[in-house]
Amino acid sequence: MPEGRDDPALSATEELALARLALDEGDLHHAAGHLAGALARAPTLPEVHETLARLAAADGGGLDLFPINHHTFVGAVVARAHLLAAAGRPAEGLELLAAATGHAPGTEWAGVPWVTASELVERLEPDHIARVLMQVCAALTDPVPRAGRAALAPYLTLARNAATVHPEHGLLLGAASALARRLGEVALAIRWASRGVRCQPSKMGEVWLGYAYRSAGRTRDALAALGRAVDLDPDDLAIYADIAGTLADTGRLDEALEWTERALARDPSFDCAVHTAHRLRHLRDGDLSHLVALADFIRDHPDDSHEHGDLAQCCRGRPWLGQLTPAGGPLVDALRQAVADDDIGIGGAVRLAAAAPPSALRTATAVAPGLRIEVAGAAEPDPREPRRPSAQRLWHFAQDVPTPALPAPSPAAVERIAQVAHPAWPHPPAAYDAAVGLAGLDVDDLLGLLVHPPAAPASGLGRLLAAQDPSIWVRGVQVWACLGLLHQRTDEPWTDSTRRRVLLDLVWGVEDWVTEAALFALITAAWVDPAVRPDVARVVAERLADAAAVAQARPVPIAVSLAHLALAAPALDPDTAALATRMLGERTPRLPRPRNPLRRLWQRLTRRR
Repeated sequence: MPEGRDDPALSATEELALARLALDEGDLHHAAGHLAGALARAPTLPEVHETLARLAAADGGGLDLFPINHHTFVGAVVARAHLLAAAGRPAEGLELLAAATGHAPGTEWAGVPWVTASELVERLEPDHIARVLMQVCAALTDPVPRAGRAALAPYLTLARNAATVHPEHGLLLGAASALARRLGEVALAIRWASRGVRCQPSKMGEVWLGYAYRSAGRTRDALAALGRAVDLDPDDLAIYADIAGTLADTGRLDEALEWTERALARDPSFDCAVHTAHRLRHLRDGDLSHLVALADFIRDHPDDSHEHGDLAQCCRGRPWLGQLTPAGGPLVDALRQAVADDDIGIGGAVRLAAAAPPSALRTATAVAPGLRIEVAGAAEPDPREPRRPSAQRLWHFAQDVPTPALPAPSPAAVERIAQVAHPAWPHPPAAYDAAVGLAGLDVDDLLGLLVHPPAAPASGLGRLLAAQDPSIWVRGVQVWACLGLLHQRTDEPWTDSTRRRVLLDLVWGVEDWVTEAALFALITAAWVDPAVRPDVARVVAERLADAAAVAQARPVPIAVSLAHLALAAPALDPDTAALATRMLGERTPRLPRPRNPLRRLWQRLTRRR
């Protein structure tokens, strides 16, 4: 169902006026098109339905004006649904409304009298109503956010009416319970599911009851119901994973893992159990290898029975696994303060013990031109020099002032990076997949983006970052540009490949945010390709050891981020992991405390992803 048509969007009132005009002129096809547009924008507007009835009367029912094909506009689907109901075929119409809800759950497609009328359920088979309710549930989150529940209320009314007319139909009561649970009516969900299993005991009935109890916080009852479901069908391993997840939610990890092991003993490749087991093992001991193993399983089993979110759940909010780290150092702290106080053009000063990363300097001078930057004196090793002889220099320095050594990227590259850049991602393999859209850019463009990052877009994300931390957008551009480099000439063997050579040059270049971005790209390569893990782990170990050695002589603003990166790298040796942990100064790396304004910013960013 496409979102719209080729012509510019009109308001529902405009579409309705054009539909009436076309109808008056006898142009039924144009009238149908405009009515579909009006329904898509105002699906419950009475005047639209009155005009649809006129159209149906003029065309002998009107169904031929709204055919269904592979690219049918959602408004046409809804129009056909109402015409089917008017023609005495409400079962078919209800299915189409449920399909529209699956396309856009936040729109009140079913908020019309014929759906909520009590007599409708007397004309439908209870099995059919149950299937429609399950079709709706499949498109919804569990639970649905409060703001989205009003649009779905007509289906709950349908479920109430059906449960009244068919009070002993187990499948219908279970499906109704599933809908009620998602819409926050947990007590009602328990009541319907309980009645369903009393009337018609079944595995699915117990599962629905268990879910309802779980939503109510009644864990013991939930586990009992799910246990009865296992007794009814010991071969349904998805229930084992549900029990494991429920136990884990209450902190009973050992018992949860016992259930996953029971499932895996029956079928070692069962996707739900594998996903749950790896997540719980990681939750128990924090070992990254469990998440890497899960990523490998996902790659090797692309045809899982359904989508899972265990890997994303474990990576969410974690440095470099699910988002880039905030930049560190006094210069970036001063920049954040300047934008927070709205005094970016007012004179202020920040004193540095050594030259800041060139990307940080460029960002600060661009965003807060009134900020005076003073460097205390020369530092050794010189932060303006690459850490190893490099074939690629990104910056020229005049004293402590960096200027790009590369030309600006093409407009096409700027447009492309703005479409994909974001400071958060579900997990490293997902970031790799999302960056495939940059594969068409050449190396020069991607390198140019590193030193000529475009301004943040005039979007909600761009405005949010500009108002709180402009450095995050610049770092995000650099991260995605390096992920784009990872997609260069992927047919070349890794060891001598262009992508590896260019990224290594960046890793060992001048200490900069680019260093972190390039190292993350290499680590991402290790996540998606087990064959490169030993090589990448060696690079990570050497780069972290170098940063630790330099930090003995002078500040290294990127050191903390490099330590977080190391702990996100597959196959990292224990000594390097221990070094990274010591550099972080804590056993488990975490973002700033919840009261920190920067933490609140990250929470908002990750909610948008």
